[in-house]
Amino acid sequence: MKSRASAGRLPNGRPRMAAKPGITLVGPGRLGQALGKLLADAGIPIRYVAARRREAARRAARFIGSGLPVGLGSPDVADSPVILLTVSDAALAPLARQLASRPYGWQGKVVLHTCGALPSSVLAPLKQRGAAIGSLHPFQTIPDPATGSRNLPCSFWAIEGDAQACSVAMQFVRALEGIPFRVRPPWKVLYHAAAFLSCPGLVTLLDQSARLLRNAGVPAGIIRPMLGRFVTETVGNFVRLGGRRALTGPAVRGDWETIARHLRALRRHAPEVLPLYRPLLRAMVRLARRREPSHGKQP
Repeated sequence: MKSRASAGRLPNGRPRMAAKPGITLVGPGRLGQALGKLLADAGIPIRYVAARRREAARRAARFIGSGLPVGLGSPDVADSPVILLTVSDAALAPLARQLASRPYGWQGKVVLHTCGALPSSVLAPLKQRGAAIGSLHPFQTIPDPATGSRNLPCSFWAIEGDAQACSVAMQFVRALEGIPFRVRPPWKVLYHAAAFLSCPGLVTLLDQSARLLRNAGVPAGIIRPMLGRFVTETVGNFVRLGGRRALTGPAVRGDWETIARHLRALRRHAPEVLPLYRPLLRAMVRLARRREPSHGKQP
C-alpha cells in the first residue's frame, strides 16, 4: 500500500497533478521541447506536437517522449483543452490570427503562450473566438532542450492573462515545483528587458572579459572556470546584500587613477570594449552614490 506522501508524487519525485488537461504543443523549439518533456514527466498528457515542418514535430515528440506529431494545418491542433504556443515573439501574432481564422471550436479552450516580452493580449483573435488566453514565461536560460529540462524545475515564472488561463498556468508551474508571480501586462516588456540584461547581457560581458584575459596572457584553460567562480560569488553577494553593498572595485573607492589606466589600456589594445566600459562605469558610479534605504523604526 502506497503512503499518502508517495501517492501524490511521480517516480521522478515531482508532484502529480490532480487534474490532467491534455495539451497541444505548437512550435516546439528549445523552450517548447524542454517544457513539454517536463510536463509529460509530471503526468500531464502531451496529446499533439504541432510544427510547420512535420519532421520538426516528429523530432520534438521524440525528445518529449509523447505526443502525436502533426502539421500546423491539422484540425488536431485545436483538439486539446489547452493549446500551448511556444513560438518566437515575432511569430506569435501571425500564428494567433492564423489559428483564429480556422473553423475550429475555440469556446472553452485555454490558449497560453510563452513569450517573455508580449502580454496575453497578442492572442486577442483567439479570445474573440471564445478561448481564455494567458501567458507564462520562465525567468531562466534555455540554450538547448536538454539544458532547459535541467534548468526549468524550481524556476520563477511570470504569469498573466484571463483567470481560467492563469489557473492552468499555475498548475503547470506547480507541476514543475516552480515559483509563479504576476506581472502587469502593459509593463511586461520591462520584465523581459531585465531578463535580457541579466542573462545574454551578462554572457556578452563575460565573453568580452575572457578576450581581455586571453590578451593579458591568462592560460586559456582556466579563463572560463575562473570567471565562473568569480561571477557566482558576485551573484551570491548581490542576493545577500543588494546592489549597493555588493558593489566593489575602483568606482566604489573613487580610484580614478586606476580607471584612467583601464581606459588608456582599452583605448590601445581593445578599443571595441570602450563603448561597453564607459556606460557601465557611469552606472557603477550612480550605484556607488545611491543611499541605502533605512531599515530603522519609523518615528
